[in-house]
Amino acid sequence: MAARVKRDYYEVLGVPRDASPEAIKRAYRALARKLHPDANPGDPSAEERFKEASEAYAVLSDPERRRRYDQLGHAAFSPEADGVPVDFASMRDLLEGLFADVFGTRPRAPQGEDIEIALRVRFEEAALGCEKPLRYERDAPCERCEGSGAEPGSETPPCAACGGRGVVRYQRGLFWGSRTCSTCRGRGRRIVRPCGRCDGRGLVRRQEELLVRLPAGVDTGAVRSVRGGGHHGPGGPGDLHVRVEVEPHPLFTRSGADIECTVPVSFPQAVLGDELDVPTLEGKVRMKLPPGTQSGRVFRLRGKGVPVLGGSGRGDQLVRVVVEVPEKVTRRQRKLLEELAAEMGVETHPQQRGFLDKLRALFGE
Repeated sequence: MAARVKRDYYEVLGVPRDASPEAIKRAYRALARKLHPDANPGDPSAEERFKEASEAYAVLSDPERRRRYDQLGHAAFSPEADGVPVDFASMRDLLEGLFADVFGTRPRAPQGEDIEIALRVRFEEAALGCEKPLRYERDAPCERCEGSGAEPGSETPPCAACGGRGVVRYQRGLFWGSRTCSTCRGRGRRIVRPCGRCDGRGLVRRQEELLVRLPAGVDTGAVRSVRGGGHHGPGGPGDLHVRVEVEPHPLFTRSGADIECTVPVSFPQAVLGDELDVPTLEGKVRMKLPPGTQSGRVFRLRGKGVPVLGGSGRGDQLVRVVVEVPEKVTRRQRKLLEELAAEMGVETHPQQRGFLDKLRALFGE
């Protein structure tokens, strides 16, 4: 099988022959993002093009290698050429550093774990905003050893597993990477005498207290994050995530920025009309109930709902009126109701009359 003919390195990177070093670097960064095997799993053609681009960048990013390539082309790095061929093993540091810039994979000591806490608030507090004290526990640096994990005054020689760097290298195929050293957990130092207070962890459990400010309009499921409020680790603290849980209200339910409530009224109130005391988030208001109000009718109180989260204005309060039918009546009440029913008939009940007309038509009566 014929050997693959190498393409011109400038063509591979898509740059002109007089391209600046910065332009060459930008071109390679763009190709690396597009062709890296991690971004193209199971695609051998992308992997081959990635290797080709990496080889081109290794030559064109080095002034001396680029000069020789411009003079002799690929022959400049053949075994017969008067010079040293490209040593791709020596390219590891160059490409690894660039990959870290491109993909954000430069190893760091592990950060502490995040903490998630549920914060229960009353319906009104969530709707109108509030400040709530919060107490929780987290891992914090030990004051005795200042987070080192070693007994004060004791020796902390470099970790033999990582050479004091806190990270170890690994190889996957032709590519190299780094990860946090599991022996020293990213510290880079070996603990000979563990701290007597934290037992070498460098961390102790500490009680924390803070004031959480919730904006008006927050609802169940909302998360307020406090950067650096989580557990500490060698690479710094994680974050604290406060998840809001709104307690049910005995009268109100919520739909977005609107709130809803149901108000029961008697039959005489619905027929004759009345003025009702209606609860709102900020106290009672008087609402006029017009005569002849039907059960289930909804009245809208403008601007009595929940403030719009992150916006302006407020929602409305929807008041649903339900006519309550008495379960028990006295003899006199029954007699009066029977007289009223006979007096009113169906003429005063248009919905009932319409239903009866449709019923007769349906059965041909």
